[in-house]
Amino acid sequence: MSLFDRVDLTDLRVFLTIMRTGSFKAAAIQLGLTPSAVSHAMRRLEERLAAKLLNRSSRAVSATDVGRELARRIEEGFDKIGDALAELDTPGSGRHGELRLNVFSDAAHLLIAPALPEFARRCPGVRLTVVVEDRPIDIVAEGYDAGIRYGHYVPEDMIAVPLSKTQRWVVAAAPSYLDAHDAIRSIDDLARHTCLQLLLGDNSSYKWEFNRRRRVRVPGAITIADTATTIMAAKAGMGLAYLLEQRIAAELAEGSLRVVLAEHAAKGEPFHMYYSSRRHTHPALRTLMNIIRQQQGMAEYASSARSG
Repeated sequence: MSLFDRVDLTDLRVFLTIMRTGSFKAAAIQLGLTPSAVSHAMRRLEERLAAKLLNRSSRAVSATDVGRELARRIEEGFDKIGDALAELDTPGSGRHGELRLNVFSDAAHLLIAPALPEFARRCPGVRLTVVVEDRPIDIVAEGYDAGIRYGHYVPEDMIAVPLSKTQRWVVAAAPSYLDAHDAIRSIDDLARHTCLQLLLGDNSSYKWEFNRRRRVRVPGAITIADTATTIMAAKAGMGLAYLLEQRIAAELAEGSLRVVLAEHAAKGEPFHMYYSSRRHTHPALRTLMNIIRQQQGMAEYASSARSG
């Protein structure tokens, strides 16, 4: 009997998941197993291979040289298996049937909504569920196939695919507000103005960021967690707002909002689609990513995603 015949592919999958997540506990959660089952699978695999793959301590897990090389080689194999199975997905099957996404509100408005008509045309049999919320979540634990966040908010153990170019954050206000208040010539002038506070998904108040990594806590009695409501309040002349420039492109074009301190605008991370493993990529997810990337002026996604 060959070595391959003695090894359970499920145990290899457990090993790869531990390598990706960096812990037995995280791997167990992702695979829907108990930590003891994960530990038993690793012991069984190492015994059958007669090789030590992981160094374990009470605080960390690290791969041996043998384990690192094995992970690299079998990751390629599982990728090919996943691609082969995806090819068996017939047009009538709806390309795996269902796709569940968790995205934050700006991404829903700027990326998902414009992509929906083309996605529905290309994947008519897919049941797409998009949940819009700004709180940080564990997409694997909560049953989502993928999520969209800014790059620096993506967990390190995830595969992340950029969906857009670098974003620009600007301060904007209605002409009525700007005409009724002192001119804003520097960042320090914000201290004498009414600013619409931005509430993050974790319920913390956001300091406005400007170029050269300057962060400012601005004054203002109104705090809003929703971008659409913030835009409405700004258009009503209630104060200055800190927003994605792309998000208010229509308002800037029609003149209902104007950018101030444009020379101090901060560059922000691109939007990223992220998911737990390259070999688990839903066929329709790749289609959706490519539609979004094309609409955002990006090249099609092949296999250049980063892990972590």
